[in-house]
Amino acid sequence: MKQIKPVLLILSLVIAVSFLVPTLLVLPFSSEKVSGKLDEKLQKPKTTEPAIEVAVYRTKTKEIEKPDLEDYVVGVVASEMPATFQKEALKAQALTARTFIVKQLMYGGNSSLPKGAMVEDTTNFQVYQNMDELKKEWKDKYNQNIKKIRDAVEATAGQILTYNGSPITASFFSTSNGYTENSEDYWDQPVPYLKSVKSPWDISSPKFNFKEEIPVSEFENKLGVQLPNTGNVGTITSRTHGNRVGTVKIGGKQFTGREIREKLNLRSADFSWVRQGDQIIVTTKGYGHGIGMSQYGANEMAKKGKSYKDIVKYYYQGVQITNTDQFLNKATAKK
Repeated sequence: MKQIKPVLLILSLVIAVSFLVPTLLVLPFSSEKVSGKLDEKLQKPKTTEPAIEVAVYRTKTKEIEKPDLEDYVVGVVASEMPATFQKEALKAQALTARTFIVKQLMYGGNSSLPKGAMVEDTTNFQVYQNMDELKKEWKDKYNQNIKKIRDAVEATAGQILTYNGSPITASFFSTSNGYTENSEDYWDQPVPYLKSVKSPWDISSPKFNFKEEIPVSEFENKLGVQLPNTGNVGTITSRTHGNRVGTVKIGGKQFTGREIREKLNLRSADFSWVRQGDQIIVTTKGYGHGIGMSQYGANEMAKKGKSYKDIVKYYYQGVQITNTDQFLNKATAKK
């Protein structure tokens, strides 16, 4: 029998150990069952598109503030509708506010505004307050109010009102006289989705009836008329589809109901009056121009279980609720 040379023996042992060592290293864990593994799923870097800002001219500070679009809508809803209203009514208001500003973003600002401003914070556009202003107004109710309004705005995020594929003029007002108004009866221009509808719920509004006294001298000066000392104090000669005053003759002059409302600063164009001594006692029904959505009507509809979609489609005839993307893309492309 041949003897194995020492060199070969050592080499054989080294090779054997080299196979054995990995096994020894694994052995302490080999009795455990595999319960998980390291996955690999590489993510692409996130890209963030710039937020769409709304340049608001603040009429008190004379500065331009630039909230993002949804914060602007929150500030408008909080300023234009009581936070105590039903959430579905607040959602409907959010749709009107977003529709208005998206339309402004698409078609440009107003030449009467300072350079760089898209809207101002008054009823000439939409009333807007920022969060600091709302904190001062609401005080200890700020947190609950702002949460309620943000929830309503977020529930309608990305939605606006359109008619035939275009954003509508989403006009609204406080309280009707029982009917909304045809746009042509107040603005002299027909708009197909702004037609008179019944709004019987408004009778429960605290703003439904109002009386005020106007001195005869002020009444005559503002209208440019001379009233007789006794007898007739004008004659209503026509009414609108929404049962507001269409035309009225006073002291030999004819006025539209809108003219009377604006010249005398009345709450509504549904008015009547009597003379008592040196005073004209004016009674009005409703509050606002009467075109579009009645806010108090919307709130009462919500109390009766109607959704915000029901509300807007009732007050704006034949409209659709549409995603904002295509419109905001157009607005961004113009910049």
